[in-house]
Amino acid sequence: MQMKRAQGKTLRYVTMLPDGYDEQKSYPTVVMLHGFGANMQDLAPLGEVLNPAYLYLCPNAPVQMQISPWQLGYGWTPPRDLNAPEFTQQAEALLAGFFDETFAQYKVKPGNVVLMGFSQGGGMTFRCGLPRPEIFPGIAALCAVVPDEAEMRAKLPAQRTQKVFVAYGEQDQLIPPERAHAAKKFLEGAGYPLRFKGYRMGHEISPEVIADLRTWLGEVLGNEIAGR
Repeated sequence: MQMKRAQGKTLRYVTMLPDGYDEQKSYPTVVMLHGFGANMQDLAPLGEVLNPAYLYLCPNAPVQMQISPWQLGYGWTPPRDLNAPEFTQQAEALLAGFFDETFAQYKVKPGNVVLMGFSQGGGMTFRCGLPRPEIFPGIAALCAVVPDEAEMRAKLPAQRTQKVFVAYGEQDQLIPPERAHAAKKFLEGAGYPLRFKGYRMGHEISPEVIADLRTWLGEVLGNEIAGR
């Protein structure tokens, strides 16, 4: 696969292109949202092990922070004690613009793209993915929680046929298992077809998660290049 960096109209991003990429064709696509303190390159290498025949789009979150004297990190919103509704609204608007721009540029077809995210990126996946079933037939949230259930419930579409993959760490110190089970209760209560599983891991993406996610992505997007 080839990694390509770009400055979009709303967000910087990394694209992982399959070998032999043909810009005239449309490919099954996965949009990957990184976690708090990481950056657009954090999840991009997963493309090689999930399915190198897909196209991967990895945007950089907008809020910059100093992780250490030598390292910058990014978040979709500031830390919880500094966050406010306008930051969440801004992040959603920036991602909406990112979807419009990159989907047009790379000929991504609605219904042939999955939105997935890790940790805070998983929360944004719920926010931006569940209200768009016509675009994302599947969403995947890893080590994440459903943000503000009352607000999310009001955004849910009438038809709730999206496939949802939720993975959590049984030893996760940042997102305790009970919060993952709260997400399970919310999603199943809303009627979503849910793939929910705990793994012997902390706040991370283990090889076992990758193996199960690879299978699930094949069920949603297919295992062959959609050169249409």
